[in-house]
Amino acid sequence: MASFYNLFKSFAFKMDAEAAHISSIKLLSSFPLVLSEVFGGQKLPKNDRYKLTVGGQDWSFPIGLAAGLDKNAEAIDFFSSLYFGAVEVGTITPESQIGNPRPRLFRYPKECSLRNQMGFNNDGAEKIYENIKDAKKNCKILGINLGKNKATSQEKAFLDYQILYKKFAKIADYLVLNLSSPNTPGLRDFQQSERLSELLSSLKDLRKEIPVPLYLKISPDLSELDLPGIIDVVKEHNLTGLIGTNTTIVESLGAGGVSGKLLRPKSQKIRNKVLEYIKETPNIELIGVGGVSEFSDLINFWQNGGKVMQLYTSFIFKGPNVLLDIQRDIERHLVLNQVNTLNQFISNIDEMKIIL
Repeated sequence: MASFYNLFKSFAFKMDAEAAHISSIKLLSSFPLVLSEVFGGQKLPKNDRYKLTVGGQDWSFPIGLAAGLDKNAEAIDFFSSLYFGAVEVGTITPESQIGNPRPRLFRYPKECSLRNQMGFNNDGAEKIYENIKDAKKNCKILGINLGKNKATSQEKAFLDYQILYKKFAKIADYLVLNLSSPNTPGLRDFQQSERLSELLSSLKDLRKEIPVPLYLKISPDLSELDLPGIIDVVKEHNLTGLIGTNTTIVESLGAGGVSGKLLRPKSQKIRNKVLEYIKETPNIELIGVGGVSEFSDLINFWQNGGKVMQLYTSFIFKGPNVLLDIQRDIERHLVLNQVNTLNQFISNIDEMKIIL
């Protein structure tokens, strides 16, 4: 599997980053079952060995696919056939939009990182709804990431989220409010406690009418002083939890959001702070994302009280083998500690033998 992906990558990395991404998604959407077999035919055991329950939903594996890789929900059949315990698609806006001018996606191979200035380019709610409706999820959890159109004013942003919530609530296992991308002007302003509360209040009636787990995706560039206020609003409005974090701004590299290993320290710091704040609120979950690439990232997350994480950039650089490596490390530690399930391992993490 690794050798095949390395061959594929050697060709793809000679192309413009966005052109390679588009071509790859088209290929994966056209031949999902064939390519999943080529990449190793990853099949988890049918028992509950790796299962974790998050937000009342069962993830078959503690790693999910983060939003951004499959923006238009074209390759759900492929990604859900891999080890991923959940697949998150989007970000989706009500109307299709082309996003920011190209070039807008840049690789940093030595740092295993990306920088993107995409700007929520996507086919729009109607087209993506049809893609999701026809997809085979392979019994995996499906998350749908929602954002506002660039042309929508700040004052009317709540209308975009109402449209999207109503459209996707019945076909999603969970929804995510993306208020933290650095590539849509003014979007991050909605992370301010008062504005966040107003936006969530606008969804109150819809959430009663069509209940579905709802998460808020936050920025790694938040001040730690801002976190308690955000978490208080999340609790007040009974959100399922937070996803931490989105990409970060690195001014020395240029405009846009940076993901991958360059993001990891900042994202991990915010995640651990959030976990500290929600420790006494077990009904509030945190899905970790940002620089996740190996088993040690999970260990740090588990030791601080988390359960499941997502990745994206490490999949670009390592391919499906990143999941297989993590699965092998998990299995090795279950055997080493003589426990039957990952849930038992995490529940007793402080007593477990860990070899990194």
